[in-house]
Amino acid sequence: MELETLITLTTGGTLLTCALAVAGLHAYARGRDRRAELVERLSYTGQLPGTGRRRRFRTLDRRLRRTTTGRRLELKLAATGLDVTPGEFFVHMLAAVAGLWLIGQATLAPFFGPIAGLLGVWAAWQFLNWQRQKRIERFINQLPELARILANATHAGLALRTAIGMAAEELEAPAGEELAKVANQLAVGHSMDDALGELADRLPSRELVVLVTTLVLSNRAGGQVVGALRNLTETLEERKETRREVRTQLSQVNMTSYAVPALGVGALFLMNSVEDGTLDRMTGSAVGQACVIIAFGLYAVGFVLIRRMSRIDV
Repeated sequence: MELETLITLTTGGTLLTCALAVAGLHAYARGRDRRAELVERLSYTGQLPGTGRRRRFRTLDRRLRRTTTGRRLELKLAATGLDVTPGEFFVHMLAAVAGLWLIGQATLAPFFGPIAGLLGVWAAWQFLNWQRQKRIERFINQLPELARILANATHAGLALRTAIGMAAEELEAPAGEELAKVANQLAVGHSMDDALGELADRLPSRELVVLVTTLVLSNRAGGQVVGALRNLTETLEERKETRREVRTQLSQVNMTSYAVPALGVGALFLMNSVEDGTLDRMTGSAVGQACVIIAFGLYAVGFVLIRRMSRIDV
């Protein structure tokens, strides 16, 4: 009798354990799916970086995000569309600076090591600006098609939120990615004004500001958005062609702005190759070092002036 009772208790305990194990596995799988969905949604809204790969330097990344410079770097990286965290970019920049420092010190003279390192920092920041501007240009080129999709969707009776989600699915990157962030921000409770305002802050341009202002005013006042978007589509198409012509005309000037400092650096290598040790003797005195610094400063001023004179806002 006692044996039968023990067998019954053992069987019941085993069945209860199995049932609890199945329930636990089900709860774990459900929680994991919810967490993955939440992380994906937050990554689209820009509150978390992309989750396509394992992140490195997480401790440095967390500390860097707490600083003002780190937050500015995070916003700039978000605008470039690069799948890089601020910590990863900072470490890669330090590695590039160290490499340029050693190359400048070994190939030219010890005095040029720190200068090469500073050039590495400037080049890294310019690379981010270039990536950001390239992404903005691609987004501007997609604005006429975006305005056309929104006009057709609203003309068909769809709400503006639904039209934005539809445009996010139909358009390619970067417009599709940016509109997906806007759609997910709207899904988690952000207002239309805030979501579109953050989009304009990430990719600043006159064309986008005009589109965002049109959508915000139409959504706020309840006006007819179809006619405004169709008129805006024609205007954006004309501005697109004008920007292309201006960029073509100024391409030679932009190349000149980079060629001028490149000639100066090439002259240093030429001087050192003609007679070995020339740069060591030139930078061995305070006067020579001052002349080199002044020369680099003049090249920097020339680069900035050429870029400013060739900048035409359309």
